[in-house]
Amino acid sequence: MEEQKVEERISPNPKALLPIGLFLILYLGNGIFFEYIKPEEGQMGFYVVSVVLAFSISLIAAFLQNKKLTFDEKIHVCAKGIGDDNIVIMLFIFLMAGAFSGIASEAGGATSTANMLLNVIPSRFAVPGLFLIACLISMAMGTSVGTITVIAPIACAVASGGKLSLPLCVGVVVGGAMFGDNLSFISDTTIAATKTQGVEMKDKFFTNIKIALPSALITLVILLVYAIMKSGAEVGDFEFNIIQALPYFIVLAMSIIGINVFIVLSTGIVLFIGAGIITGSLTYQTALSSMGSGMSGMFETMIVTILVASIASLMKENGGFEAILALIRKVANGKRGGMFGIALLTSFMDIATANNTVAIVIAAPIAKNISEEYNVDPKKTASLLDTCSCIMQGIIPYGAQLLIAAGIAGITSISLMPFLIYPFILIVFVVASIVIPDKSPEMKKEEK
Repeated sequence: MEEQKVEERISPNPKALLPIGLFLILYLGNGIFFEYIKPEEGQMGFYVVSVVLAFSISLIAAFLQNKKLTFDEKIHVCAKGIGDDNIVIMLFIFLMAGAFSGIASEAGGATSTANMLLNVIPSRFAVPGLFLIACLISMAMGTSVGTITVIAPIACAVASGGKLSLPLCVGVVVGGAMFGDNLSFISDTTIAATKTQGVEMKDKFFTNIKIALPSALITLVILLVYAIMKSGAEVGDFEFNIIQALPYFIVLAMSIIGINVFIVLSTGIVLFIGAGIITGSLTYQTALSSMGSGMSGMFETMIVTILVASIASLMKENGGFEAILALIRKVANGKRGGMFGIALLTSFMDIATANNTVAIVIAAPIAKNISEEYNVDPKKTASLLDTCSCIMQGIIPYGAQLLIAAGIAGITSISLMPFLIYPFILIVFVVASIVIPDKSPEMKKEEK
């Protein structure tokens, strides 16, 4: 009760938002400069300045503010933010997800799954098939970048063999990858969105599916019409091993059923080790190495989470969150206004950071305050955080997803934008989900 009273006495202080402004200048400013003003061949401009470095400098700026608190008191504020139960759980899941991603990739699971599905789908429907495959692989892998890396070369082969539009084939892969990233139980975006809002992954999934699935189905219909209008395409055969693919389907089924994410990831790791040994794609040495590499790949995300938790705690203590809430109160009108505020805040953060997980981690504590003040269901808040960050990440031409996809295809990332059908349709459904009230029995109970 005493902490709550202290928080209520915090007055709005726009200057407390300076650390985020500094981060945007360092990261976004340098990114634009090295990507568009002074680009270098083979270099992604938005990855010249490390996001960890930018946030570290921002944390220093946050420490220099609020002279009412001593240095030790500021350390205590940071420690409370980092030590939050949801932050700790999120860090542990990141490690497990990294090990799973590493072993699954080394075992050949993603490639075998994609090739198996492509062989099953009639060649005439190769383009909608690519979208479906990207959706399934991304949901199973929990990473859009990993999915694009695996499926984009296949999409290029399909486009070449079937004399189809290369930007379209690669664009639908990006859209499918973002669909799976948004819904996957082991995606870092899902982990960040749910744990920061204190909701179960399955609850966020069922809230998300109401807008993601219709968007995907409409995308699929558009692609089917395109396929029917085109003549049959000979795309060739792709090699696969069903034993290597099977663990992904088991993991996907366990996730949807709602089994604890730690159990799902542990089971997936064991299954892929077994599949890799049986098929000869793994040895004892490569299994250990791949899991270690996968976990190492999560270190930056974990460090960013710790830094952002510290900065957010200091900004909140200094009145920064109150300043944002004061601004939203001026323009927001009730619950819908609060939801639009969360959506726009998350979208802006992703545009600024070009990283959907980082965008969620930054926006999440502010979104939680908005959610509480405007009586927004935490499941809806988590859904908006995840969905809006994935939408923007799947559209911005300087994000890793489009840059990698374009690099593999040998085309510009901007040329892919007209073919990002799913993200653009998803925007419409997100807006509709905010404007049109949810009349589900569960929501009616909550309103009572």
